[in-house]
Amino acid sequence: MNKTIRHASAFILLLVLALLIRATWVQFYEGKALADDKDNRRNAIATYSAPLGNIIVGGRSVTGSARTEGSDLAYRRTYTDGALYAAVTGYASQSYAPTQLEGIYQDLLNGTDTRLKTVMDTVTDQRASPGNVVTTIDPAVQKAGYRALGGKKGAAVAIDPRTGKILAVVSTPSYDPSSLTDAGTAGTAWKRLTGDADHPLTNRALRQPLPPGSTFKLVVAAAALEDGLYTSVDQSTDSPNPYPLPDSTKVLANESASAPCENASIRVALRYSCNNVFGKMAVTLGQDKVRAMAEKFGFDDDKQDVPVRAYASVYPSHMDAAQTALSGIGQFDVTATPLQMAMVSAAIANDGVLVSPHMVSQLTDSGGRVLSDYDDSPGSKRIVSSSTAEQLRSAMQTVVEQGTGANARIPGATVGGKTGTAQHGENNSQTPYAWFTSYAKSGTDGKEVAVAVMVEQSDAARSEVSGNGLAAPVAKAMMQAALGSG
Repeated sequence: MNKTIRHASAFILLLVLALLIRATWVQFYEGKALADDKDNRRNAIATYSAPLGNIIVGGRSVTGSARTEGSDLAYRRTYTDGALYAAVTGYASQSYAPTQLEGIYQDLLNGTDTRLKTVMDTVTDQRASPGNVVTTIDPAVQKAGYRALGGKKGAAVAIDPRTGKILAVVSTPSYDPSSLTDAGTAGTAWKRLTGDADHPLTNRALRQPLPPGSTFKLVVAAAALEDGLYTSVDQSTDSPNPYPLPDSTKVLANESASAPCENASIRVALRYSCNNVFGKMAVTLGQDKVRAMAEKFGFDDDKQDVPVRAYASVYPSHMDAAQTALSGIGQFDVTATPLQMAMVSAAIANDGVLVSPHMVSQLTDSGGRVLSDYDDSPGSKRIVSSSTAEQLRSAMQTVVEQGTGANARIPGATVGGKTGTAQHGENNSQTPYAWFTSYAKSGTDGKEVAVAVMVEQSDAARSEVSGNGLAAPVAKAMMQAALGSG
């Protein structure tokens, strides 16, 4: 009998030990995972138990918090000019995971960032007062781009070439983040927004790479000058018009049959957007050299954080010669975001040096103490030589002053640009994309800005779709706002 009792006691003891071990595992190892689970209601209750910190644009908060009624979530997020800044802020929702700056800096904005804790917070185990995110966005430039795009489906990015500060990130059609903040109404708004054929939740400025068309010719021209294939933008090229695509029965022709594109120099080829010149140039250089230059500008970088992660712009691999020619005019499988094409113009404008683009200036605590300063040393790298950058700026000025970019002219400022009209759909069956990438420098105070605009869809007739007609006026409005000449 005693033996049976001993065995039973030992078995019960083992069960108790197993239970204790399991409880310890759950408490200390799985506890954090359970606490962090997005479906854990306590997290939402804690996050919205007090007002959140704010996102600052031009010295003013464009976010806020409002008291709720009849809910265990005491506060909800609010937005000022929500649709205008949605591509910058993203949203903070009681029902859905936060996005954009709201998501990246959620710990700072809800007070759980350890850098915010004071000694008293630590002693009392209280959540710290939330911090703030100070952006580089210029309200005037943001508004100019948003208004100029209007009802068009498109996007625009403006950068200060000297500092890398992103002055505007515009994506249209937009949405009001306030519609997603309240748990009681967020579901209906989410269905409406995700069911919208125009995809307003997509950040077209940073996260929708599309064929850049002839704006990519700047990259090819940079590769040719840096390689020594041509020593000057005014040197004649050996470029038949039209250009017979290698190993193909097709030819690469130009939009205007009367344009002086045969053997045209880089300056003339950019001015008239000669496909034959840049198609042949890409083949002569070879895809590897063109790719190397594209990657120096930022193509194929899948970790481009500004700090929102931008989707990679792509220069394709493993092309045949005909495909390489098409890539030279920004077609085939070449894709780019407006951010990427703004970076191309910014590097050219800044004497060949690309300063890392960023749209957050500082992170601060509730009292304004700076926790991180991203303007202090943003990082930079030389993309092309000073000589190449100077020649490309000169050629881009010719595009605006005498060529296809006339709608971007600004009195009292030096403006350079490149238009692009990219084919869309099989056999170009759909409305083309209209592009414009540019830079401007004030003639009075030396202010500079680089802008890229992409119009994906508008009400214009197909025959009227062009970079100069649709995108250049948007860029002009943004450049004028940045220079203070609007």
